[in-house]
Amino acid sequence: MQSEAPLALVTGSHRRLGAHIALALGRAGYRLALHGSHDCELEGWLAEGLEAEKVEWAGFVADFEQPEAAAILMAEVKERFGQAPDLLINSAALFGQDRLDTVTSYDLMRHYAVNCATPVLLTQAFVAAADGAGRSVVNILDQRLANPHGDQLAYTLSKQALAGFTQIAARELAGQGIRVNAVAPGLTIATDDYGAAQMDRLADNMPLQMLPRPSDIADAVLYLAKAEAVTGQTIAVDAGAHMESFPRDFMHL
Repeated sequence: MQSEAPLALVTGSHRRLGAHIALALGRAGYRLALHGSHDCELEGWLAEGLEAEKVEWAGFVADFEQPEAAAILMAEVKERFGQAPDLLINSAALFGQDRLDTVTSYDLMRHYAVNCATPVLLTQAFVAAADGAGRSVVNILDQRLANPHGDQLAYTLSKQALAGFTQIAARELAGQGIRVNAVAPGLTIATDDYGAAQMDRLADNMPLQMLPRPSDIADAVLYLAKAEAVTGQTIAVDAGAHMESFPRDFMHL
């Protein structure tokens, strides 16, 4: 007999922000299809959290630079769990350091493939595999889209395309009872490029004088997953950063 617990497919969910989203969904009662691009070895705290919560999960590997990966991943998830996902979180992302004077066609195509084309194709496969209304998609965007700057050009353009797709898909799929929304995080999990003093300065420069926590982004995803009257919306979870026009990426400030 099929489990009554809803199923969420979360891409890029074995580490960093996607892992925090996955754990929050698991704690909220979802079974989880977790994805990694080259492996699906979970961060230790995520594995421990899923075990403590007795969350049913399975890991999947798919290289989103390959055009056939989306359809194959969706088919594998459906075969493993015996159903299509109820919720699709497009969290996986490719991030580079190019600017207008250095970006190449290869950079542009790679970022578009991972950050936009695959979410589109996964949504297509999600809709085709769905067996009823009440399902939803949440795309992970970026607060920079409100005031874009010149850093990480290929990444920014691909995320802008995904933002546009969020609106298009919300309109196209509303009649089928499928909702499409997005969350636009600010600086949340810093890489080794940031120092402690720099993080403090950046927090002070945000309108709310803080930086968002991973749990804040996860809470927004959970809200959109369950908000039956909401579609076509983007929630910026960034301590107000989208209201400011920063000249460079946070790394360079």
